[in-house]
Amino acid sequence: MSAKTRLPVGQEAIRIKGWFGAHRYLILRRLSQSFFLGLFLLGPWFGIWWVVGTLAGSRTFEVLPLTDPLVLLQSIAAGHLPELTALVGAIIVLAVYALIGGRVYCSWVCPINPVTDAAHWLHERLGLQKGWQPKRSARLWVLGTVVVVSALNGTIAWELVNPVTILHRGLVFGMGFAWVVVAAVFLFDLLVSRRGWCSHICPVGAFYGLVGTKSVVRVSAANRVSCDDCMDCYAVCPENHVISPALKGKPGDTPVILSPDCTNCGRCIDVCAVDVFAFTHRFDPRVSETAKPAVDAPSEYAA
Repeated sequence: MSAKTRLPVGQEAIRIKGWFGAHRYLILRRLSQSFFLGLFLLGPWFGIWWVVGTLAGSRTFEVLPLTDPLVLLQSIAAGHLPELTALVGAIIVLAVYALIGGRVYCSWVCPINPVTDAAHWLHERLGLQKGWQPKRSARLWVLGTVVVVSALNGTIAWELVNPVTILHRGLVFGMGFAWVVVAAVFLFDLLVSRRGWCSHICPVGAFYGLVGTKSVVRVSAANRVSCDDCMDCYAVCPENHVISPALKGKPGDTPVILSPDCTNCGRCIDVCAVDVFAFTHRFDPRVSETAKPAVDAPSEYAA
């Protein structure tokens, strides 16, 4: 399909699959994000204490401990010896995200994700330039800085400025300053750097990307021979550099997206009218036919 006749992003999928079929995983993600946030608010808002704590550390039904491993790492760097329950909770979380993909946290759990997605939606509607795009390694430098600062000042440094933590406190005790933080993230992605917060800055995403390097659950372009080069997948993917190796690889290359940057959000599956993509596992070698010759993604969709 030529650039002149290309339909707006996702419209061909809507025509073929219907609106729900073209937004299935997006809807499921919003439900998942609402569910996890709601669990933590049941106690403060309604007195139903199924879960006590926050995403940084919690106990479910007074039995299951869950600890953010990045928080634990900062705590250890700060010189605080963790309790056994914190260690157990961190191990459980690490095991889950190592299996399903670390950055699943970013797309299916993090309550800031809808904010950055909204900023990207408005960014595209306004036709703004992509703006400042630091190297993807920048978030690894931020991650390292967070650990070093924790070690130097003896605090869990990131939790002092973490938008997720600030939003949670705001929802419990009154938004106030939390609105400023949420607005800052929104405006940063809208006006300064397209998809800048999650893709280039946030150390939590960087950490979970490292955790999920060898994760099992993956997205595959197994039906890549059917690709009609509409580029809708590149347009909606928050980390679109992960697509080309699987979709446009050389004959014999795996169709499985193996980059730890992939958030397993499923939007490429939603918007693909010819069903190129599907969820699978990292050991799945299936591909419908020999891949088409490699073609670079257009610069307009480059991260």
